[in-house]
Amino acid sequence: MRRLDGEDGRVWDVVLGRESWGSIFAIFVPFEAGASARQAPLRSRDLREASRELDEMDLPALRDLLKRSVPKG
Repeated sequence: MRRLDGEDGRVWDVVLGRESWGSIFAIFVPFEAGASARQAPLRSRDLREASRELDEMDLPALRDLLKRSVPKG
């Protein structure tokens, strides 16, 4: 898990999730109430690889991933 201070001032916890068909996503969970969880696909094919991918992202890359995310529904 990582914590991200978004450009809008909102704080997000970033965790990994996998859909039933196997795709792996970064899940952005708002630290405080008032926002819904969001998700963005990752390139990795398994959770170990995805964990490494997420750990290696710098702040601008994480913020870009958050910008490209969609509401988790």
